[in-house]
Amino acid sequence: MTRATTVRAVLAAAVLLVSVFITLTMSPRLGLDLQGGTRMVLQAEDSATVEANRETTDRTLEVLRQRIDSLGVAEPVLTRSGEDRIIVELPDVQDPRQAAAVIGRTAQLSFHEVLGAVPTGTDTAPEAGEKRLILPDEQGTRLDLGPVRLSGAGVKDATAFFEAQQAAGWTVKLDFHKDAGKDWTKLTGEAACHPAGDERRRVAIVLDEKVISSPQVDPSVGCQAGLPSGGTQITGSFTAKEARDLALLIKGGALPVPVEIVEQRTVGPTLGAAAIDASAQAALIGAAATALFITIVYRLFGALAAVALAAYGVISYAALVGLGVTLTLPGLAGFVLAIGMAVDANVLVFERAREECQDRPTRSLRSALTTGFQKAFSAVADSNITTLLAAGLLFFLGSGPVKGFGVTLAIGVIASMFSALVIARALTEIAAGSRFVSDYRGVNGIARPGSVRTWLTRKDPQLFRKPVQWLVISTVLVAVAVAGIVVRGVDLGVEFTGGRLVEYSTSRPVDVETARSTLADAGFGDAEITTAGDGDISVRTGKLDNDGEHALRTALATEGDETTKVRDELIGPSLGDELRRNALIALGVAVLVQLAYLAVRFRWTFAVGSVIAMVHDVIIVVGAFAWLGRPVDGIFLAALLTVIGYSVNDSVVVFDRVRELWGRNRKTPLATISRRAVLQTVPRTVNTGMGALFILVALAVLGGDSLADFALALLIGIVVGTWSSVFTAVPGALVLERTTTAPPPVPGKSSRRARAPRRDPLDNGARV
Repeated sequence: MTRATTVRAVLAAAVLLVSVFITLTMSPRLGLDLQGGTRMVLQAEDSATVEANRETTDRTLEVLRQRIDSLGVAEPVLTRSGEDRIIVELPDVQDPRQAAAVIGRTAQLSFHEVLGAVPTGTDTAPEAGEKRLILPDEQGTRLDLGPVRLSGAGVKDATAFFEAQQAAGWTVKLDFHKDAGKDWTKLTGEAACHPAGDERRRVAIVLDEKVISSPQVDPSVGCQAGLPSGGTQITGSFTAKEARDLALLIKGGALPVPVEIVEQRTVGPTLGAAAIDASAQAALIGAAATALFITIVYRLFGALAAVALAAYGVISYAALVGLGVTLTLPGLAGFVLAIGMAVDANVLVFERAREECQDRPTRSLRSALTTGFQKAFSAVADSNITTLLAAGLLFFLGSGPVKGFGVTLAIGVIASMFSALVIARALTEIAAGSRFVSDYRGVNGIARPGSVRTWLTRKDPQLFRKPVQWLVISTVLVAVAVAGIVVRGVDLGVEFTGGRLVEYSTSRPVDVETARSTLADAGFGDAEITTAGDGDISVRTGKLDNDGEHALRTALATEGDETTKVRDELIGPSLGDELRRNALIALGVAVLVQLAYLAVRFRWTFAVGSVIAMVHDVIIVVGAFAWLGRPVDGIFLAALLTVIGYSVNDSVVVFDRVRELWGRNRKTPLATISRRAVLQTVPRTVNTGMGALFILVALAVLGGDSLADFALALLIGIVVGTWSSVFTAVPGALVLERTTTAPPPVPGKSSRRARAPRRDPLDNGARV
C-alpha cells in the first residue's frame, strides 16, 4: 500500500469516526414541516431609510420574543430576515390565531411607582378604584405597583454603553421627550422620599405586563427633587448583552412598529412524521437499489463504491447535524437526491479505468485505476462546481424551505466528492493491490468492458453527420412545451400568487362536490376545492384571515366530522410578487453564471451549446407541468434549479471529453471528435442516470404529494437533460462552430464559390 493510499485511508477513518460520534450524540434540528407547528413572516412598517428599518426591526424582534415566551411555546425561533422582516417559528402551535393576536399588538411600555413588596403566597387587594398590578421583578420578588405614571411613548431613546470612569460598568441611558421628562422627574422625586434600600424607592419599568427593570433611585437624589428631566441612567451588574437587550426592549416599547403577517404556514405533526418516514423509506430503498445496481455493473469495485456511498450518508448527515442546519421536507429530498449524485464520481472513475484496461490490456489494475482517477478529476470537479453554483443560487435567492434545500444539496455535493475521491479511492486502491483481485478480471469489475461500451464499439453509430436534424427534434419538443404553457397555463402556487392554501383531513370521507357545496353555503363560494393525498381536502382561496379559516374548518366539519388541519399556507400579495420576481431572477442568474463558468472552462461555443440545452430542459419541464396541471411553487423552483445543475453536469462531462480528444489530435474534424466523445461517455451517462432514477422513483412513489411533484420534475428533467446534453448541446456547438468560421459572402461571386469548403480552426485544415 502506497503512502498516498495510507493517508487517504487514515483521513477517511478519522472523518468517519467523527461523523459516527456526531450522529450518535447529537439530534437533528427539524423544521416545522417535519415536527409540526406554525411559521410566520412578519413585515415591519416601512421607515424612511434602510438603516431605520434595520434598527426598528431589531427593536420589534426583542419585544416579540418577550411576548412569544409568555405563550409557553417550547423552543420558539425568531430571526430577522433582511431589513424589515422577522421570521417566527412556533413548534407545536396548530392554531395560529392566539399567536397572531399576541404578535399583532403594539408594544405597551409603562413606568410605575413601587408601593411595596408582596410576600410569596399572599395577595393584597388594591383599594377600590385603584389600578395596581402585582408583578415579579427580575429576581422574582413580587412588587405591588401603582398606576401608570409614564408611558413608553415618552421615551425618546435608549442606549447601552460602558461607563469606565465611575466604574459603573455597562449602563443603559434613557432620554425622554420634554413633557415626559417632567413626569419622570416627579416620579423619581416621589420615590426618593423613601429610605435607601426600601422597595418603594424603586421605579418599575413594565413591558407587556412584565417587569423588565426596577432600578433604585440613587441615594444622592433628594426627596421631591427627582432626576433631571432630560434623561437618566440605569446601572447595575449588567453584562454587555443584558444592557443592549434592556435598551432594545425599552426603545422598542417606546417606538412600537405595526407588523403585517405576509406569510404563514402551519403543518400538522402527522404530516411531518409521515414525511420523515416516507423520506427514510425512499432513502433506504433508493440507496439499496443504487448500491445493487453499481455492484452488478462494477462487481467488487462497485460493492466498494456502495460502502463509500454508505459512508457518504453518515458524513453528510453528521455535517447537517453538526452545523445545526434545520432539516426541512425539501431538505430531506435534497439529502436523498444527493445519494444518486454521489454515485456519479465513482462511475466516471470506473469508466475511465475501463477505457485504460481496454486500450492497454497488459497494464496493471492499480495503474489503470490511478489513471482513471486522474483523468476523471476534471470532469468530477467541473460537474460538482456547476451543482454547487445551483445550490448557491437556491440559498441566496430562495426563501424558507427552498433555502434549506440549497444548503443540504451543497453539503451533499461536498460529502459525495469526499466519499468518491478519498474513501472510495482508498478502498479500491487497497483492493487493486491484491493479486487475486488483479488476476481475476471477472471479479474486479473494471478490467473488462461493460455491455454498453461493447455494443457501442460494435455498432459505432454516426451521430452528427447532420446535426441540424437533432436541433429540429429539440425545437419540436420545446414547441410542444410552449404550447402547454400557452394553452393550459402555468398553475402558479400560492407562494407566487398570494392567498391561502389549507389542507384538511376528515374522519369521515368527504368528496369534492360535497365539500364545495358546503363551503359555498358557508360563504366561501370563491374557494377552489381539490383533493390532496389520502383523500384529504385542499382549499385554496384569496385573502382569508385566521378567523375566516376557523369558520371554514367548522363548516367542513359538518360533513367530515372530526376535521384536522394538516397544512396551512398564507402568502401576502406583496410577498407573492417578490417570490415570483426572485424566481425569475434565480433562473436568469443561473443561466448567466453557468454560461460564464463554461465559457472560461471551455470554448464559448461549447458554453452556448450547454446553455441552449439548459434552457431547452427548463422549458420542457415547465411545459410538462403545465400539460399535467401540476402546481408550480417553491419546491418546483428547487427542482428546476437542480435540473439546471444536472443538465450542465451532463454537458460538462461530454465537452470535457471533447476537449481531451481534441487536445490529442487537432487535425480530426470536430464532428468526429464529438461523436467519439459522446460514445465514450454514454456508459457513464446511462449508469449515473440509472442511479439517480432509483432514488427519484422511490421519492415519487413513497414521498407523498409534496415530494411526488418534486421527484416528478426531476425525473422529467433528468431524462430530458440526458437527451439534450447529447442531442442539443453538442449539435448546437457544432452548428455554432460552422457558422462562426464561415467566410463572409463576396459580392459579385457565384453561389458555388460562396459555398466552397471552409477551414475549421479546431481542425488545422480538416474539412467540415
